[in-house]
Amino acid sequence: MGKWTVQQVIDKILLDMCGGPKVSPTCDIISIGSPDSEVTGVATTFMATFDVIKEAVKQGKNFIITHEPTWFNGMDQTDWCENDSIYLAKKKYLEENGVTIWRLHDHMHMGSEIDYIYEGLIEELGWRDYLQKDEPQPWIYEIPKTTLRALSDEFKKIFHMGTIQIIGSPDMEVKRVGILVGGGSLGLGVEVMPMQVMERDRLDLMVVGDITEWTICAYLNDAYQMGFNKGMLTLGHERSEEFGMKYMEKWLKERFTDFPISFIDAKEPFQYL
Repeated sequence: MGKWTVQQVIDKILLDMCGGPKVSPTCDIISIGSPDSEVTGVATTFMATFDVIKEAVKQGKNFIITHEPTWFNGMDQTDWCENDSIYLAKKKYLEENGVTIWRLHDHMHMGSEIDYIYEGLIEELGWRDYLQKDEPQPWIYEIPKTTLRALSDEFKKIFHMGTIQIIGSPDMEVKRVGILVGGGSLGLGVEVMPMQVMERDRLDLMVVGDITEWTICAYLNDAYQMGFNKGMLTLGHERSEEFGMKYMEKWLKERFTDFPISFIDAKEPFQYL
């Protein structure tokens, strides 16, 4: 095709991923920039943090596809921050460097039968053969028998994390594992869902993104205190979903050859003292 505009790239992504736009209303919007901009390169990322934006500019990429918001709220609304110093500084940098940002969230999770965030996670973990195919969602895995300590050490390497929060005995046996990425571990609108999944699928361990300390945390802490072989491993929202956007680099390269595409890791947002 040669030259592509931002909107042409968006249209092609949604067509190939979902057969066209499927989710409405949606947070999958251009948060800054123009749909008519000619694409010089694409960067995929979990979140367009300032460091990610600077790296994209350094690489000569003027189109960032992010999974999460640019403007610190779910629908990227800016009426609340029009005079905010942080917003204005970030906006100024983006405009000066001609960067357009589009969010790809709803259609990745819900636009088709495939949740592409889980696709990236499964590929990075190498757990595709362990996925329980009779489950309606890509949440349940039966892995070779290990311990919570050993799995935590493995996850630290894979996810580039210095520390991992757990509930349960580090020496507990782990075989049946559930994974609820991002906000999924808050229940997807059903607060008790993670506990129901633990019981229904006879899970030893739940790997979670976001947590609420009075739901799945309390449930598994009680289980541990009563002697059940149950535990939890916390990755956090960003670490549990970032590999989905790494997967998007590969997915996009299979469809676009007229401009460079790269994945830029937003990285763990916290430091630990």
